[in-house]
Amino acid sequence: MNNPLEYYKEHRETYQLKAKACYERMTTLSLLRLLVFVLTGFGVYLAFHTWQLAVAIAIAGIIIFVKLLSRYTDVKHKKAFNEALANINQEELKIASGDFHNRDKGLQFQDPNHYYSLDIDLFGRGSFFQFLNRTTINEGTKTLASLLKANNIEDIPVRQEAIKELATKPEWRQHYSATSSLVKVETPAKEIVGWLKNYQTFLPNMMRWLPLGFTVATVVLLGLILVNLIDVSLIGYWLLVGLAITGRYIKKINVLSLHVDKVKDTFRQYAQLLKLIEQESFTSELLNKKQAQIKSEKKEASTIFKELSRALDALDNRNNIIGAIFGNGYFLTDIKNSYRIEQWIQQYANKVEDWFEVVSFFDAYNALGNYAYNHPEFVYPEILEDDVVIKAKDLGHPLLDKTKRIDSDLTINNEQFFIVTGANMAGKSTFLRTVSLHIVMANIGLPICAGSSRYTPVKLITSMRTTDSLTDDSSYFFSELTRLKFIVDTIANEPYFIVLDEILKGTNSTDKAIGSKKFVEKLVASNATGIIATHDLSLCEIEAQLDDVKNYFFDAQIIEDELHFDYKLKQGVCQNMNASFLLKKMDIV
Repeated sequence: MNNPLEYYKEHRETYQLKAKACYERMTTLSLLRLLVFVLTGFGVYLAFHTWQLAVAIAIAGIIIFVKLLSRYTDVKHKKAFNEALANINQEELKIASGDFHNRDKGLQFQDPNHYYSLDIDLFGRGSFFQFLNRTTINEGTKTLASLLKANNIEDIPVRQEAIKELATKPEWRQHYSATSSLVKVETPAKEIVGWLKNYQTFLPNMMRWLPLGFTVATVVLLGLILVNLIDVSLIGYWLLVGLAITGRYIKKINVLSLHVDKVKDTFRQYAQLLKLIEQESFTSELLNKKQAQIKSEKKEASTIFKELSRALDALDNRNNIIGAIFGNGYFLTDIKNSYRIEQWIQQYANKVEDWFEVVSFFDAYNALGNYAYNHPEFVYPEILEDDVVIKAKDLGHPLLDKTKRIDSDLTINNEQFFIVTGANMAGKSTFLRTVSLHIVMANIGLPICAGSSRYTPVKLITSMRTTDSLTDDSSYFFSELTRLKFIVDTIANEPYFIVLDEILKGTNSTDKAIGSKKFVEKLVASNATGIIATHDLSLCEIEAQLDDVKNYFFDAQIIEDELHFDYKLKQGVCQNMNASFLLKKMDIV
């Protein structure tokens, strides 16, 4: 079994040392550049009266200086890359220690009308999303949230295999995340896709050859001037001709340039990530399928993206006023670069969305693979088509400290309904969320917190946390009824696993007892499967009337004037309640 903490400690130190070595190399290269600059200047000064030698020294100095500068830039990038990798491993160690509450909570994905996300703390502070998420791009984060909320019970073994494979590739996953983190993007991929699909070209086909022809004419003209065959003033008039041709399209080029400035970083980032996906070897069906999506063209998607990225960078260079005047006047550079971009858009605009989707997919699935890698003791549920919905041993909540967590066994068959009673703080709500997370995680394809699990896929629907709404002028009780109505209407169409926690809290105890009993009877009559937690012991009487209903409880005992919980699920009805004891213990009454 792998040891994630040892891996993270070892690789944090490795990457920190590599980053330090890069820094030392950068310092050396900086000193060498300074030395070359000084020696070149001194050499030119000494050879000043022999201009041929002075020029040769200057050219040699410039060449060496540029090469050193290029080398410095490469080493600087390696330093940033190794620092990013070191930070990734350091962050994993922090999260493993329980320090993860400063991470993205995913509140933008919270939806009170969703089947279960609000009730089981899928998003928010201390949520499963906050603990799980390692995505580095916005679209990957959205993809991960969608997977968590999908309620998808199809092809679970296929997803399991993909996650298992990515779990074995910690180095590749970290390189993917580090590469992505080094490029900051501001324009969402969805906005870019919309722009590309709706883009209208403005340059005619003659622009394919005109800039090249104009450049050749410029070179010929300069040659004729150098040999004194034509007057030097003609080069000035030729500049005006080039600017006039460019000026005809300048407004539309300016608009294109504005968009280019917004999207170039995104394309540079995606080109790098696509290359990582293309170069990796995958064996699982799902990962191979996604990789094939970016290999459907004659060229690799990363190469295609890189071509556009270079054209975008070239057009962006027009912001240099001197380069813009002479580049457009003599070489029609804006037209040439704009035409290259337009031709790329015409050819690949409809493919970009697929390529973006693949990058987002791997970003999200890397987070799932990372989770599986971090929990080698968790198990992948055995997927069945059986009467048993969940048969799990040592089932626990994945976010609880494993040194303090109390696990329970659970076996619930299809069309069985459990009524769970227990004292306050005995563990009922945690148990409901544990079972709910088992279903959600198993459906995604993740390993679950258990010693073993056999699972027949089922969709989840819950009612555990209801709030009133001042905005909608709806009372707490009405909100509860609306949620219960939603559940009844939903399970009428297909089977769901239902999880309820203390329903009908918004009415008096007599109404609550009668209403809860009738609601559970209706669910059982509709062949529903699920669990309800309640303090109302009268609800447990249904077990004697209906074979599909079973009573379970969490116990609490008062020993030497202190409360003790064992947090173990037991069959039967709870006999010990603690509200009066707690009121007295805390001097409230």
